[in-house]
Amino acid sequence: MTARSSKAGAASGATSNETETPTNPAFGEAAKLWEAWLDNQVKAAKTTALLADLPDEAVQIATLPKKEVFAIDKVRLYEYEPLVDELPDLPPIIICYGLFGRQTMIDLQEDRSLVRNLLEAGHRVYVVDWGNPTRVDRHLKIDDYVLRYLSGCLRFANAENEGRPSVVFGICEGGTFSACLAALEPDLFAGLALAITPIDFEGDPDNFWLGEGQLNMWLGNLEESDVDLLIETFGGLPGSFYGTMFTALTPMATLTKYNVGLARLAGNEAATLNFLRMEKWIADRPDHPGAAAKQWIYNLYGQNQLVKGEFELGGRLVDLSNIKCSVLNIYAKQDHIIPVSCTTPLGDFIPGRRYQELSFPGGHVGVFVSSKAQGVVAGGLSEWVKSKAAVKTPRKTAAKTASKTTGKTAVKTAGKSASKSTSKTARASRASQPKA
Repeated sequence: MTARSSKAGAASGATSNETETPTNPAFGEAAKLWEAWLDNQVKAAKTTALLADLPDEAVQIATLPKKEVFAIDKVRLYEYEPLVDELPDLPPIIICYGLFGRQTMIDLQEDRSLVRNLLEAGHRVYVVDWGNPTRVDRHLKIDDYVLRYLSGCLRFANAENEGRPSVVFGICEGGTFSACLAALEPDLFAGLALAITPIDFEGDPDNFWLGEGQLNMWLGNLEESDVDLLIETFGGLPGSFYGTMFTALTPMATLTKYNVGLARLAGNEAATLNFLRMEKWIADRPDHPGAAAKQWIYNLYGQNQLVKGEFELGGRLVDLSNIKCSVLNIYAKQDHIIPVSCTTPLGDFIPGRRYQELSFPGGHVGVFVSSKAQGVVAGGLSEWVKSKAAVKTPRKTAAKTASKTTGKTAVKTAGKSASKSTSKTARASRASQPKA
């Protein structure tokens, strides 16, 4: 009996030990998943509570004070109020954003503001506001935006600067506009800075990384009849239409940012306000005028006319080798909308001594709104303006006088420049042989 009891006790002990230490690894993984789920629920609850308490006025963007100084039709030129007591003798910077989206992105919030950084560095800063195009504006072309509106704004700013030229900082589509104007009217520019700007609208598709260049392939493969039907139906490109197109480029990010993305913020007020301000900018997409949209989609994306030297504005071929000022070309290494290979070909047209590139390890919008970009992009642009573009030119008192006529003289001059005829054969020949 004693021996049997001993054996039974041993067997019972062994069974007890095995029960206390499960051998199935799935139990441990399930416990980890359960803890992670609970953690996410807690974070989501904190963010939800914060969102419920945040007033609308807490989510403001583009708050830096500025004043309207010039206007043509719906287009406005604003000058920002300086943030330093004394301004150095530098050419003013005119920021030109594109028609896809709003220029408010350059002043998203106090600690993520390209404009604030430039003002604090002592620069005089203007910004072009294209207004709200409607179906009435469906016949406006890129010719109008470059040779009438942008040229008029630049002439006004130059006249206010004692007739000396200004630096233009063009962003995305606005960068393409600025490059075209610099090629057609080079004397207006003290310097040309570009950011995330398409020049070669085909790029290098054989070497695109996964997810890069989809927009190029989509738009580049549209038939002219497709573009015509789209423009005729809507009178232009509705902001909601191209907004959906951009979000479709990153489907997973689009599907998860309002659930997983918000939950991860865990009720952090600063991070949540960053998110909401960015979303406010994204949601504000103006309609794109029809004729200009067709040129952008068909002539540039479809036929890649600009880099080939075949793109015409105002009856003149745009020859990028005619750009005479110093050029700073800023691009984002992880830009899935404007690939690097679409931006850097501008260097083929500008001599090396006048051409400089600045790369940023981020995405298309991160160039302006990420915390890292504040020092790299804004700081780089400021230093470049001070070292490369701050070249004094003789005063032009006649231009100074012209600026006081509420812009009419500037508009007339821009119109006359657009109507001048130029030898297409000679320009096309130069464009086909880019400068090293």
